[in-house]
Amino acid sequence: MILVTGALGQIGTELVLALQEKHGKDKIIASDLKEPENYDCKFEKCDILDNENYERINKENGVDTVYHLAAILSAAGEKNPDLCYDVNVKGLENVLKVAKKYNQRLFCPSSIAVFGPDVPRENTPQNVELNPKTVYGKTKVKGEELCDFYFNEHDIDIRGIRYPGLISWKHKPSGGTTDYAVEMYFDAIEKGEYVCFVNEDTRLPMMFMDDAIRATIQLMDAPIESLNYHSNYNLSSMSFSAKELADEISSHVDFNCIYKPDYRQDIANTWPISIDDKDARSDWGWEPKFDITKMTEEMITNLRRLNE
Repeated sequence: MILVTGALGQIGTELVLALQEKHGKDKIIASDLKEPENYDCKFEKCDILDNENYERINKENGVDTVYHLAAILSAAGEKNPDLCYDVNVKGLENVLKVAKKYNQRLFCPSSIAVFGPDVPRENTPQNVELNPKTVYGKTKVKGEELCDFYFNEHDIDIRGIRYPGLISWKHKPSGGTTDYAVEMYFDAIEKGEYVCFVNEDTRLPMMFMDDAIRATIQLMDAPIESLNYHSNYNLSSMSFSAKELADEISSHVDFNCIYKPDYRQDIANTWPISIDDKDARSDWGWEPKFDITKMTEEMITNLRRLNE
C-alpha cells in the first residue's frame, strides 16, 4: 500500500490521482489534517506530529511506500517559524522512524529554498554549501540531512527532489513564495488584474505541475543503483521573471499586472534564478515537457473551463 501525507495540498492533490492511475485506486491511501467531503480515495485523518496515530495508519494498512508531502511552506513558515520547524522537521522524524521500523520506501521532497544567497544564483549546482536565510529553508536542509542519515545508517530507500516553484490550475496556492505565479493565472481569468507581491524583474525557477508529478514518479521508479543522490536532486524546467509571465498571460487574455513587493520579495532575493539539474537528467533520465508558452496555454484553457 502507498500512503500520501499532505494529500490535500498542491502537490498531493495531483500526485494521488497519478498514483491511482498507475497502481490502482485500492492501493492508495491519502492522509491530511482535515477529512474532505466526497473524497474518491481511501482517506485517513492524520496529524503528522501524532506519531502514535501515524504509526497505527501505517501498521493497519500494511504501508510499504510513503510520499511524505505534509509540510509548512516558505511564506507561511516565516510567519510561524515554530510550527514550520515542528511540522517540517519533527514530523519528518516521525515518518523516518516508522519507515525504519517497517522497512518502507520514502519520497521526501526538498526545495530550492535550501540554497542561500551565497551560492551561484544562475545554474545553481547540485553540490554547494547550503546556508539558507529563511526558517523554511533551514528546515529543508535539516530534512535532507535526516534523510541522508537514515539512508546511510539504516539502509532506508529514501528519494527526494528540490522542487522549484510549482504551477497548477487544479489547486490554489497555499503559502509559498512562488505563489504569485499561480495567483497571476487565477486572477487573470477571474479578475483581469493581479497585484504581484514581487518586483517585475524577479526571476525564479518554475515548473508546471504535470512535469513535477511525472518527475516524482519517475525518480521513485528508477533503479537505486543508478542514483548518485537520494533526498536532494536538483530539478529544473524553466525560469522567467514576473513580468515575462504577465506578458505571456497577456497574449491570451486582457490582463493588467501591478507590482507591489512585500516581505516575500526578501525571500525570493535569496533564491536561485536557475538550477543545474544535469545529475537528474543523467541518473534517471529527467527531461521536462513544458515551457512557459505550453504551460500558459494549459493554464488558461483549463481555468477558462473552470470559470464557465
